[in-house]
Amino acid sequence: MSNPVLVELRRGGLIESRHRGAVAIVDADGATVLAVGDVAKPVFPRSAVKPLQALPLVESGAADCYALGDEELALACASHSGEPAHVEVVTGMLSKAGLDASALACGTHWPSSQTAAFALARAGTGPSALHNNCSGKHAGFLCVTCAMGVAHAGYWRPEHAVQRCVRAVLEDLTGVGLSDDCRAVDGCSVPTWAIPLANLAHAFAKFGSGHGLERERARAAAQLRTACARKPWYVAGTGRFCTEIMGLLAPRVLVKTGAEGVFGCSLPELGLGIAIKCDDGTGRAAEAITAALIARFVPVDDAERTRLASFAGPTLRNWNGIEVGSLQVSEAIAGASPR
Repeated sequence: MSNPVLVELRRGGLIESRHRGAVAIVDADGATVLAVGDVAKPVFPRSAVKPLQALPLVESGAADCYALGDEELALACASHSGEPAHVEVVTGMLSKAGLDASALACGTHWPSSQTAAFALARAGTGPSALHNNCSGKHAGFLCVTCAMGVAHAGYWRPEHAVQRCVRAVLEDLTGVGLSDDCRAVDGCSVPTWAIPLANLAHAFAKFGSGHGLERERARAAAQLRTACARKPWYVAGTGRFCTEIMGLLAPRVLVKTGAEGVFGCSLPELGLGIAIKCDDGTGRAAEAITAALIARFVPVDDAERTRLASFAGPTLRNWNGIEVGSLQVSEAIAGASPR
């Protein structure tokens, strides 16, 4: 099945680029609200499932054991920009568990924040694993291992106790048995599991509403949602899409980006979950689709709708500030009748 075009880039009256993909919107009972493209095809959700991967941090008692607050729980769900406050909070999480940055197995890259990266360069220092966008998630995993009383060495491997817990959580929320043949290695070295897009949307519906989850898991999901709603800057960073959208609409909306054009979204008040995959892996297209779907399904006021429109159909400008084009989402996304 060939996925349809969901986003077009127009320049000077012509279509310059097209982005194909698939979208699933599912309610907490598993009923399909909207399906565009091949929503049965398994995709790697990548970082979009970080809020789900953080559930063991609360369920294990580690969050209480180490008195983790909203900033720390939000960072456990984050793909952060490596700004100084992100690094400071991750360092604090590790310290509470009696660890330091040497325990992190996520690898090292420069901050995605240019300001933070330039500051490091000016200081003559390079980045550390603390600057990795996944360091908050990894700090959360390490807190779980310490609270469980198991060795933290190899915590990123699929056979480790903490990754077995994460796998069980994903199986519970998605309703999919995750066999080893659908496992790959994520950018930060932990397992990533290929999951059908419709099941991923169902997982976000359950995570957002608590419906269909055992009481303690529903409580843990609510605690993580609250942390992200209160501290959206820690989920991404300055000027980032996830931070901007949740700063505008939380707690009505939880959004989480993943690599290669994936997005996951919970609409808690509506009991809906959204999962998006752009075939070409383009983040700009996935952001436009996410904003358009939120505007379509979530009750918003005029100011909120205007702000969402700036993400769903952004004007493109060149380096001189001259308008050169725009993105436009398809009718299937912006307004066709849900099936």
